[in-house]
Formats: sequence, structure tokens, C-alpha cells
Amino acid sequence: MSTDTSLPVLTPNDFASDQDVRWCPGCGDYSILAQMKKILPSLGVPREKMVFVSGIGCSSRFPYYMNTYGIHSIHGRAPAVATGLKASRPDLTVWVITGDGDGLSIGGNHLMHAIRRNLDVNVVLFNNRIYGLTKGQYSPTSPLGKVTKSTPMGAIDNPLHPLSIAIGCEGTFVARSIDTNIKHLGMVLKRAAEHRGTSFIEVYQNCNVFNDGAFEYATDRETKADTTIELEHGKPLIFGKNRDKGIRLNGMNPEIVELGKGISEDDLLFHDEQAPEPSLAYLLSRMTYPEFPEPIGVFRAVDRPMYDELLNAQIAEAKKTRGEGDLNKLFRAGDTWVVE
Repeated sequence: MSTDTSLPVLTPNDFASDQDVRWCPGCGDYSILAQMKKILPSLGVPREKMVFVSGIGCSSRFPYYMNTYGIHSIHGRAPAVATGLKASRPDLTVWVITGDGDGLSIGGNHLMHAIRRNLDVNVVLFNNRIYGLTKGQYSPTSPLGKVTKSTPMGAIDNPLHPLSIAIGCEGTFVARSIDTNIKHLGMVLKRAAEHRGTSFIEVYQNCNVFNDGAFEYATDRETKADTTIELEHGKPLIFGKNRDKGIRLNGMNPEIVELGKGISEDDLLFHDEQAPEPSLAYLLSRMTYPEFPEPIGVFRAVDRPMYDELLNAQIAEAKKTRGEGDLNKLFRAGDTWVVE
């Protein structure tokens, strides 16, 4: 993040492109776009130093709507494109915009390796648990039994948990938010942008055409206090309309308890997003509704060496010790032979 006070003061409107936004009316993507444009001016990064890279899907139209540089790449390959871009231009702020289909099916391998390398990019995965652009097939995050055009008798694939994958890949910043919780979403996006290394954010995003209400339990005013739990670093896991319930560990298993019945806040699990060992963050990523309230917020935020910095340091060292490269000499180095 830049601290150059000589830069012009930008507003959210400065980040809006001249393109008509072509998402279905009521789509959760609008909220994510609005919060992105809202937080970018606070980063102090000029628009010409920002790049949005996407794959294929409804979410992947995102670069068209940002008044920055953008690359609408190919299905699932946005992390690979972003890797090359960030490695060769470390001065850029790079965002990867993907979806549960684009990022976790054909793009799963690329996403996994970008996270494990700790490349300094920000990955935002829109999760609506359906294929929207191709009109309603089940996706890698669709729940068991989900009836869609491609699973008329119900999905039999076990769904993936995006945050569990990111934490399992040693993600250094892993978070979740919800499209309708705009204040929380903005906070998470800003923290992700300020993180050095790969930031991975899953956003629960409603597809009101093909999977409407998939996250209603987490967005409805009457239920969300009991079905979600907001993670705060250093604080106990408390939830409920009356803040009278919490999560404690029974061995290595989480369980819901009621406060005030011989149980105090000190008995609860306290959140530590900076823990070097990712086991508890992984445990939180496995807490799913309806068995548990689903956590939102920052699961993990730790510092580790970044791939692009290490790569460019090796290149600099190679130039220092071996001189500038010569492609012609490289082609003729080592063993050669002549084909008669």
C-alpha cells in the first residue's frame, strides 16, 4: 500500500468504468463491486498500478467494470496469469477475481499453487454454490443432494470447502464475508489489500436466478445472529441474539455451550488469527450450518516470505554473479550435436 501524499485523492467513482454492468438485477456481485470501489481509494495506490485478473464466469466480468487495468483471461487460469504478471511487475497491486466454478474446478490446481507460494496478490472468490453463467449446473461447492440441470436426481459429489483448501495450502491471509454484510465485506477487502502475501477471501454471494436463498440462513435478520459468528482476534467465540452462546473445545472437537450455566467466557475458544500453526483456523473453516454457526471474518493472518520477492531476489543475485543473460549463448551452452 502506498503512502505517497502527492497522489491525487481518488473517490469510488474514479474506479467505475464507462461500461454498463451486465449482471442480473439483484445479483450479489453488485455489492462486491460497490465495496471494492469504496475501499480502493483508501489504499493510496494509483489506478494505473492496479490490475484485476479474472477467468470465466459471472464474477469474471469484474475487470470490465473497474477503471483500472484488467485481464479477462481463460477459464480457471487467472492465478497463473496473475503469477506471471506480479513476478515480472512487482510494483503492481494485483487482484484475482474468480468464482466457485472457475476457481475450484478447472482452476483448482492453479489456485492451490498460487496460495502455497504466497504470491503477493489478492484472490476474491465469489461463492454462490452454482454455475450461473452457464445457466444453473451444480458447482464444486454445491451441497450434497442439490438438484440442478446437471444433477436432476441430486448432486452426489462431496462439496469443497474453499477456506479449508486455502488454509491447507498454508494461506497467509484467509477470510470470509457475505455480500449483504457490506460494512464487514469492506473491512475484509481492505485488510486483504493491506496484507503482504496471498490474501484469499471467500464471499458468500447470492445468485438470485439459479440458486436464490442459498445463504439465507446467514443473511436473514431473524436468523443470522444464531447462524453466523464474527471472528475477532483475541476475543472469545460468542454468538446469538442475546450473546449468550459460545464455542468451546472438547478435546479437538468444537461444541456449542450456553454462557451463564457454570460456563464463562474464559471457557470458550479464543480466536487467534496470528497463530503460526493453522490447525485451529482449519477447525473453524469446517464449522458449517446447521450443526454450527458459520464463522465470518479473518481466519488467519500471518507473515511469511513472498514468492515474487524471493524470485526477483534470485534473479538479481544471478545477474550479479553471472552477468546479464544472453539467450543466444544459452541456446548454444552445454552439450550440442549436429543432425546430418
